[in-house]
Amino acid sequence: MKNQGVVKVFTILLALVCLFHISFTFVARGIEGDAQEHAESLAANFNGDDDAKAKFIQESKRKYLDSVSGQTAYNIILTKYNYTQVKEHELNLGLDLQGGMNVTLEVSLPEFIRALANKTEDKNFNKAIELASSKATNSQEDYVSLFFQSIKETAPSVPLSTYFAHKDNKEFVSFNSSNEEVESFIRQQAEMAVENSFEVLRSRIDRFGVSQPIIQKLGNSGRIMVELPGISDPERARKLLQASAQLEFWKTYLPGESINFISNMNKALKARNDLSSTLDTTANAAAEEPILGSTEEVAAEDTTTQSDLIAAADANADSNNSLTDLLNTQDSSANDSTKAPGQMTQEEIQKEYPLIRYIAGFNLDDKGMPNASAEVGFVSVFDTVALNKLLNDPELANVIPGDVRWAYHYKPGETGSFVGLYALRAERTNGGPSLEGDVITDARSQIGNKGFEVTMYMNTEGRNAWKKITAEASKKQPQGCVAIVLDGVVYSAPTVNGEIPNGVSSISGNFTQEDTKFLATILNSGKLPAPARIVEEAIVGPSLGKDAINSGLMSIIGGLVSVVLIMLIIYSGAGLVANLAVLLNLYFMIGVLASLQAALTLPGIAGIILTLGMAVDANVLIYERVKEELANGKNLRSAIANGYSNALSAILDGNITTLLTGIVLLIFGKGPIYGFSVTLIIGILSSLFTAILFTRLIFEWRLKGDKEIKFSIPATENLLKNVNIDFIGKRKMFYGISSVIIIAGLASIFTKGLDQGVDFKGGWSYVVTFEQPVTTADVRKALEVPFEGAPEVKIFGSNNSVKITTDFNINDQSETAGEKVEAQLKAGLTTLNNKFDIPSTSKVGPTIADDIKQSAVYSILVALILMFLYILVRFRKWQFATGTVVKLAHDVLIVLGLFSLLDGVVPFTLEIDQSFIAALLTVIGYSINDSVVVMDRVREYLTDSKNKKGMAGIINEALNSTLSRTMITSLTTLGVLVILFIFGGEIIRGFAFAMLVGVLVGSYSSICIGAPLAADLSKEKN
Repeated sequence: MKNQGVVKVFTILLALVCLFHISFTFVARGIEGDAQEHAESLAANFNGDDDAKAKFIQESKRKYLDSVSGQTAYNIILTKYNYTQVKEHELNLGLDLQGGMNVTLEVSLPEFIRALANKTEDKNFNKAIELASSKATNSQEDYVSLFFQSIKETAPSVPLSTYFAHKDNKEFVSFNSSNEEVESFIRQQAEMAVENSFEVLRSRIDRFGVSQPIIQKLGNSGRIMVELPGISDPERARKLLQASAQLEFWKTYLPGESINFISNMNKALKARNDLSSTLDTTANAAAEEPILGSTEEVAAEDTTTQSDLIAAADANADSNNSLTDLLNTQDSSANDSTKAPGQMTQEEIQKEYPLIRYIAGFNLDDKGMPNASAEVGFVSVFDTVALNKLLNDPELANVIPGDVRWAYHYKPGETGSFVGLYALRAERTNGGPSLEGDVITDARSQIGNKGFEVTMYMNTEGRNAWKKITAEASKKQPQGCVAIVLDGVVYSAPTVNGEIPNGVSSISGNFTQEDTKFLATILNSGKLPAPARIVEEAIVGPSLGKDAINSGLMSIIGGLVSVVLIMLIIYSGAGLVANLAVLLNLYFMIGVLASLQAALTLPGIAGIILTLGMAVDANVLIYERVKEELANGKNLRSAIANGYSNALSAILDGNITTLLTGIVLLIFGKGPIYGFSVTLIIGILSSLFTAILFTRLIFEWRLKGDKEIKFSIPATENLLKNVNIDFIGKRKMFYGISSVIIIAGLASIFTKGLDQGVDFKGGWSYVVTFEQPVTTADVRKALEVPFEGAPEVKIFGSNNSVKITTDFNINDQSETAGEKVEAQLKAGLTTLNNKFDIPSTSKVGPTIADDIKQSAVYSILVALILMFLYILVRFRKWQFATGTVVKLAHDVLIVLGLFSLLDGVVPFTLEIDQSFIAALLTVIGYSINDSVVVMDRVREYLTDSKNKKGMAGIINEALNSTLSRTMITSLTTLGVLVILFIFGGEIIRGFAFAMLVGVLVGSYSSICIGAPLAADLSKEKN
């Protein structure tokens, strides 16, 4: 073997890199274990029911993690990582393993285009909108393109500028604009609408307080996918995600004024002498989420540290209207104190500065004088809940002007721990902002004289109001600020340098290009006519996630043991080498997943398990070739060398075809299926390295030491050797058997149908677990009235769990649609007088369901076409390519037919959903391996000048010579699939069953259908 040194170095380096990335997961688990122990120790003397205690433990654990988030948690190779950074590098668990919420939101492009056309009432225009919306349910094209097609149908002679040239669009569209120019404008604005919605959602999620959320745009569909791990309040999440973007412009008070407000409120709070109830932050703050910022990203600062910051501000203050003077406006009890704030105990600080103690630092200059910017001061993210309660206390608000509204900056500063506090000034006329954000017509990131800046444009209404606002602010001394507020939090509060009469403003500062792009996006969100709506949703409870983890681990261990035993029994010492390669492959897979910061899902675990079974295929091919060489009288070294070289082409062909199906899954799949495809692709690439190079390295090491290497045990030495079955002669019998099964399956599909999952037909799906066993008939009857029709009810695993599917209220686009359906569900189930829990919920809208079905059909067709083209190019015979594709179609039809025939017969669900499509595509990729091995052997025999058999004879000989490899590979794969089927859990049982049937049928069809058909199609006799 050449380049052994390179292979050794690469193996060691890859192993170290994987170890490095995997280590973050263990460090994170260690810190979280310490946090759990700490929380449980605090709860030892907790008085309250189990739910309250669990909530207290959860909150205490979070506080502990907040407190260490900025501390060094991992020090490796001269690099230090804090807990937050460690979490970012760990191997994430998918929602199906840890629980949480996954939603897909769709931006309302029809409403957006209507708004761009100034909500015209033109019949042809509105008919085009309706037509485009109708087309969207059965098309993969983006909505904007469908609108252009539709408007050309309803109003072919009307220029687009007729609808879109108006005063709000005058910067971009005129009545002389061509259709192409208007189309470009609309497409650009639609893309901006999705981008704006994306940024608004991301900003909201950052303030929601969940760990490691995921948000991503789904191509050009106008849809956005959001994952919220560990979410405990789905209703709150729905409202947060679907709320309309509220962009507003507020006048602000400057620190010189607002610090006085804080001082007066502090004095009033102290005088109220009711600190025990108002400052019980343990009871009150623990009951709510912080107003902004993930508490896992910031450190909680204790009040002693905060008081030190106050003391530091005092030390820098002079005697003229400084912070010290403001604090000295406290009552006599405060003035009697001889201690500085930094010398006080926590109890004394709570007494003297009950409100100010939450302000970590005021916005002052070096002399202790208030700065001219709008920020009052800075607050620890962890203290925002407690401070906000006090700032909005009606009794305390009586001592400050009635137009004061408090708000925080949207994210912490560079330290990650503190956010700015602002005092906004409400208009006396409406008690709200000075201007709404819907007056914005455009905002752009540009380069100006002062660097990167944002240019903002307003319509006529906004222009007039903006002129008054900026004139008033600029005449103040110092000049006033206007806060840009989205969803109640401040994104920017620029100082107004002068009156702006034309509605075109420039916002500059110490900005980077990313800063200005983000601010422009926030400003553009004000013109969104409608919020994004949830069109697909899935919720997995923590209990179901825990069960999934346990079943996943059992499946991996069981699958690994199955492969190890089979390889040892059949191949003896060589089998041990293959097993080491499988273990290394598993290690590499997990390491690469961790390095990619990918989420490990239950289908991902299924991909790992499947890869374990398929990974030995290369070793089986090599070992069978080695055994042939040994049988032909070659010595061990030559047999191993020839075995590797002769098997290489079949190994590469087989893995490339499987890799192609993995790529198809990667392109067309989403959510869990995407996770499955990622693990499958990683596993294929990793197994090629371990099976070909790593095992060869071990054999060379053994050969160098003249060590014995056995490739069989006596019992399996002649397994399936010298077999001579006339497969070609019996082909008509095989054709007949397959035809009967396919016809029966098709008849069942056309009469009985397929059990389409909620992915394909749309609707709501709930997994409900009862305390006592239930019957599906009882559950169906209980829900018939609430759901205005009988839902679909199936046993889900045990006889006390059911899966309920309904299309009730599925077209309701309101924010509360999910709550209404769940309320009806609970109302119906309550009549059963059987305590229940809902660990899993999912919703798929009609449009999403249609898209999923289309993607499923496309993915299967694309996979079949790719297989045909690859075989045609690789083997240069259309007969081989045709036989292979027919064989693959045969496999798909039989699996589909059996799912229809056996539905309702077997004691588990046989739904046709995305997981089933993933199974079908994997079967296509796996099944073709057998055909490729046979064709590779046929090609070898055809090049042998001594072989005088005709094509049928050569194919028959190839089938018999590769039969042992086919059977052994199928056995190892079936072994891990049986383990997955038994231990994988109800969620992926249908997937495992489809794979089981597919592997069995695939092995049969490779031998009995594909190869004989290629022989029938071939004209060559020799």
